[in-house]
Amino acid sequence: MTRALKIKIVGIVQGVGFRPFIYRLATARALKGYVKNLGGSEVEIHIEGREDFLRDFVKALEIEKPEKAKYDRIIIEETDPKGFERFEILKSSEYFELRSVIPPDFSICEDCVKEIEDLRSRFYRYPWNSCINCGPRFSMLKKLPYDRENTSMWKFELCEECGKDYLDLKNFRRFHAQGISCPKCGPKTYVYRIDGRIIEVDDPIHFTAKNIINGKIFAIKGVGGYHIACSAKLDEVVAELRRRKGRGEKPFALMVRDLNVAEKIAFIDPLAKKILISPEKPIVILPRRDNSLVSKLVAPGLSSVGIMLPYTGFQHLLLKEIPEGFLIMTSANLHGKPICTKIEEVFTELSDVVDYVVEHEREIVHGIDDSVVRFTDCKPVFLRRSRGYAPNWIEVPSKLPDCLAIGAELQTAGAVAFSNKIILTQYIGDLDDFKTLEKLKNELEWLVRVYKMKPKFIALDMHPNYHNRAILNEFNFECDVVEVQHHHAHAASAMADAGLKDEEIVAITIDGTGYGDDGTIWGGEVLIANYSSYKRVASLKPFSLPGGDSAAKYPVKSLIALMASYGFEKDEVFEVLKRNRILDGLSYGTEEFEITFELAKKNAGTTTTSLGRTLDAFASLLGICKLRTYEGEPPMKLEAVAEEGEDRKIETEISKRGSRYLIDLEPLLNFVVDNTGIISREDLAKTVLLSLGRAFGEIASFFDSKTFICGGAAVNTYIFRGIKEKLGRELIIPKKIPPNDGGIAVGQIMAAAAKIGSF
Repeated sequence: MTRALKIKIVGIVQGVGFRPFIYRLATARALKGYVKNLGGSEVEIHIEGREDFLRDFVKALEIEKPEKAKYDRIIIEETDPKGFERFEILKSSEYFELRSVIPPDFSICEDCVKEIEDLRSRFYRYPWNSCINCGPRFSMLKKLPYDRENTSMWKFELCEECGKDYLDLKNFRRFHAQGISCPKCGPKTYVYRIDGRIIEVDDPIHFTAKNIINGKIFAIKGVGGYHIACSAKLDEVVAELRRRKGRGEKPFALMVRDLNVAEKIAFIDPLAKKILISPEKPIVILPRRDNSLVSKLVAPGLSSVGIMLPYTGFQHLLLKEIPEGFLIMTSANLHGKPICTKIEEVFTELSDVVDYVVEHEREIVHGIDDSVVRFTDCKPVFLRRSRGYAPNWIEVPSKLPDCLAIGAELQTAGAVAFSNKIILTQYIGDLDDFKTLEKLKNELEWLVRVYKMKPKFIALDMHPNYHNRAILNEFNFECDVVEVQHHHAHAASAMADAGLKDEEIVAITIDGTGYGDDGTIWGGEVLIANYSSYKRVASLKPFSLPGGDSAAKYPVKSLIALMASYGFEKDEVFEVLKRNRILDGLSYGTEEFEITFELAKKNAGTTTTSLGRTLDAFASLLGICKLRTYEGEPPMKLEAVAEEGEDRKIETEISKRGSRYLIDLEPLLNFVVDNTGIISREDLAKTVLLSLGRAFGEIASFFDSKTFICGGAAVNTYIFRGIKEKLGRELIIPKKIPPNDGGIAVGQIMAAAAKIGSF
């Protein structure tokens, strides 16, 4: 007896060889019907035939699915047989009933690597080889459904051999693989001087390797943008790149040939290895080996190094020609601007930075930086969620209206939501630059458009001076605007990441800056929160910080303000600065010191409870960092120094002002001031971080609820451990999204939806 089923599958099912997989399952069982992509990124199947063969087909759907495919939902309905004579892959439709996952970019697979290294293969030394299991997806996608004509591969007509592969049912890797190409029909690779003159070269890879070995600096076009690539071995080259890029001491990421090279540079445990070799190929922050060939200028002042493995054919081939097997491979952009995605941007913005440009012909539709993962107390945590992960969605336990959020100000990403799904954009960056704001707007509008959304509200941070407010009027959406307090959004993000419904939690929200509902700047908080509301039950004791943005750049200002607020006299503070040789951390020396102290003493600065600025103060006091050249530098260097220290177990004091507990740093500050130069700075650094953590943990222990940690400072291992020590129960940190502002848009959506009663 002939039966028929209509099946709809939601998940990562476009761009992963899913239709060819269904075709093979059906034809192997003599079943008839069709499979096609729909415009919500889902797949529709009509299948008919013998009942036992249908049962076997449904069973095989799960057991034999392609490696990269992921199912979120399978809907199976009985339907009437239609008398199909064969099984077909039908032309895709823009019509959609369900929304599904847009496929992220995948790293080149081992099979494609073998082909580009095989002299007998027609893909030999072809840098942009890919198949059904690998290659760019999201970065080249113009619209849904995921078909070649809807990507930037549309202009590359398949040659005869690739055309045969595309139609060959037995070619599991290239049958209906939309991104395939070869040297005959695929994107060509060119080399330019930075002045725009093209260079005739026989082999762009060999030319690049030879010149990098000789100290030259390249911009190399990849999947989601250009990298700046150069030697990571030669001090003079790394110093020159820093000079040209104006990059202070911010660490550079390394790309390494293979795990053997990686293990000579860093300590790699099994979990780190698993993440390194995953299809996403993120940058992984690992403990650095002291005896490696990597220049100390790559990550000055840090005990760690960021490493990733090659994820394109070009990168594999290039690293094979570098004797030491590693290179600096950092995003090609100027400070504060998005990664370059067009050669014109490279010629304009990087004219004083790079010597040569390696260009390929495939358009980058969505600029996307490398993802970054670190370990906090042995747990993998996102610092940046981008290539390989975005735009995968996050499922939450509440039904949401169509809506979007525009994130915060620094290291941010936006998000859209519908049903019980939230989709974070790729990492966007700091929003104090017009081009970055424009990128955020464009990416959000693209997601709204391809998913055919009708937003009910836009959620944003309540800070009145955040730059992202400038794009509100540019959205052509008729919807409400809902403000969400910064640390409440962090708490809601952590809850959503854990899949919690609207229950009450303890949220330790620690970072540099968040606009409080009292008009002051928060940053060291304990909240009792759910999605709809929060109560501030504890914070660091407030202090007055003069100088605004300059205080974040010059950590010594935070130290002066902290000491003034804790009752130190001017002469005492000046003596501490002189004795510890940190007065030069102020641009205008003694005069600036006096102005900063007097303003702080009179409470004439910004009132703040910022843990970020507090960590800056201690980092400057210990002579670890006197000038912040990148976001989070003083705390990162403080943590690095603490790794070699012993805990002296100095406690802070906890008092209560009204309904709020206050963490009083006076005992800790006095201890560090009195013992700087007597006790090792390693011991003092570890003591500071653990003591701060223990204070937050003790307060959190007063409340009997699940406890989360979030915010930019949440990733600090010693603060994390200090909290755990006093808390006495599980401390939860986000896993799927960054705990920092890169994940805050998720919480903005959840809090805003709850606030207006949308779930």
